[in-house]
Amino acid sequence: MNVLLWIGQIALAVVFAVSGSAKSTLSRERLVELGQTGVGLYSRAVVKVTAACELLGVVGIIVPWWTGIAPVLTPLAAVGFAVVMVGAIIAHLRLREPKNIAITTTILIIAILVAVGRFAGL
Repeated sequence: MNVLLWIGQIALAVVFAVSGSAKSTLSRERLVELGQTGVGLYSRAVVKVTAACELLGVVGIIVPWWTGIAPVLTPLAAVGFAVVMVGAIIAHLRLREPKNIAITTTILIIAILVAVGRFAGL
């Protein structure tokens, strides 16, 4: 089970490192071109704050559990990722994008599984 949770954590870290980096450096138009169409529904400030939270979450999903220092931060980071995915799903529902809904729902499920698994391991 621990190996599966680590795979989930690493997958989340990669996804959100890419997403957070893109949101913090690229224009809204470029993000939409790259498939992050949901950003069009939110203000630039919301997108920038989301990017910062995603990048902080990348650290939180790996480092605390790995080092054993404040390990509760790892499942909390997973919960934060789940919250971000709920916002993304809402945006993609409004835009009627079934493919993006499926992708974000998959990421949401991984985040929930990591949160539950790591909370259980505390």
